[in-house]
Amino acid sequence: MYRKFLAVILCVLMLFLAACGGAEETTESKPKEVSSEVKPPEPVYYVNNLTGEQNLTDEALANRRPVAIMINNAWEGTRGDAQSVQTGLSKADIVYETEVEGGITRLMAVFKDISKVEKIGTVRSARYPYIDLSMGHDAIYVHHGQDNNYAKPHLRDTQTFVLGTNNAGTRIKNGKAYEHTLYGYGDKIWKWFEKKNYNIELKNVENWQNFAAKDAKITYASAAETVTVEYSTKYRSIFKYDAKSGKYVRYFRDILRKDYFTGETETFKNVFVLSTSITYYPDGKHKKVDLSSGSGYYCVNGTYTPIKWSKGSSSSSLKFTTTDGKPLEVSQGNSWVCFHSKKYTPKFEGAPKAEINTSAVTSAKN
Repeated sequence: MYRKFLAVILCVLMLFLAACGGAEETTESKPKEVSSEVKPPEPVYYVNNLTGEQNLTDEALANRRPVAIMINNAWEGTRGDAQSVQTGLSKADIVYETEVEGGITRLMAVFKDISKVEKIGTVRSARYPYIDLSMGHDAIYVHHGQDNNYAKPHLRDTQTFVLGTNNAGTRIKNGKAYEHTLYGYGDKIWKWFEKKNYNIELKNVENWQNFAAKDAKITYASAAETVTVEYSTKYRSIFKYDAKSGKYVRYFRDILRKDYFTGETETFKNVFVLSTSITYYPDGKHKKVDLSSGSGYYCVNGTYTPIKWSKGSSSSSLKFTTTDGKPLEVSQGNSWVCFHSKKYTPKFEGAPKAEINTSAVTSAKN
């Protein structure tokens, strides 16, 4: 009897072990779940050496030579006013302004990526100091015409592109005189460089200035919410600080300047006001701008500070320091650089009287 009972217990135990083994085998044979979701790689950004901003998605673009374009800035009444039909300046990384002849100024807009600018203009002729400033960036210099006595020989010292209506430019009727109607197309200009095997790679990729960290807010004790730079009795550039955007808005005299095609206001993070000696060349017409060194002011975030500046040779870039010779810390962003005669004193004032509307207005012009 005892043996029978023991045999029954043994059989039950064997069945139990078999059941456990089967369950264990089933568990091991079950395939493991594998996630099919693949996270995309984080985008890599490169620094725009003209603005200090880390916003370029292409390493080749970061190593690319900038493009400097001469822009008409004539203001001579309704028919001659080229300022009212300017375009592309709001997309520039740096804009230079100084006196040329007859008390007028001309502009040079510098772009890291010209291909992203739909239209630029109106384009005018070369002048000696702008060639020097362009060479300081190792930029490709774009113009339409030149003064033959001084600019023309200097153009041989750098790589240039003469914009015309048969390659990357066109004449657009805008109600102005013929000489105020030539516009360039950014993408066509760059494609022309590639087609003609221009040297498009920078020799030395260095930041234009000693740029501060992205989130740094540079301010100084002296207020500069309105900055007035006088070039002659007729030409006066004014920059009014807009606290909402943190940038300066450009005016000519009391006229708010907007892009002719897009309606955008022209805003700039940094404004440099540089004093220098401006004299006549021997022809008694064209102006000679001393780009060796001098004093000036740096305006940012509605404030300003005295600075020193230097350039020297044609191939040298502008350098800014504090008055005691230390490298100037510059806010990241685009810049407007004014070279004015020593005989004029810039003005720095408090808040502008009227609110500035910096919103873009859609235009039907084409």
